[in-house]
Amino acid sequence: MRAIETTVTGTVEEVEPVVRAALAAEGFGVLTEVDVATTLQEKLGVTRAPLKILGACNPTLAHQALGLDPSVSLLMPCNVVLEADTEETKVRVAAVHPADLMPGPELAALSAEAAGRLQRVVSSLSDPG
Repeated sequence: MRAIETTVTGTVEEVEPVVRAALAAEGFGVLTEVDVATTLQEKLGVTRAPLKILGACNPTLAHQALGLDPSVSLLMPCNVVLEADTEETKVRVAAVHPADLMPGPELAALSAEAAGRLQRVVSSLSDPG
């Protein structure tokens, strides 16, 4: 599965508000969040580097996609993953490429628009230089 991704310097706690602001600038809101590391610690006693999944949704794109194919709801919201490296000094920010989730000619233009928006989000996060 293709991902739109980058790695930036910082911790998940530092990077998350920047990601949320970048998503908002492209019309996405965060509907859900899953703190995977905390959940695994609480449920299984497993310690791992921070990993958070933000369920992002652009209401305009979601409405258009549902109008074309109601089964797109199975893929909503779009997951944006923030995963710390083992030293917790860098964060991988990744989203699945929408064309991989919404194949077919009827959704091609819409998935391309969503991919462009997510690419701009991710590009805006890149470390300078």
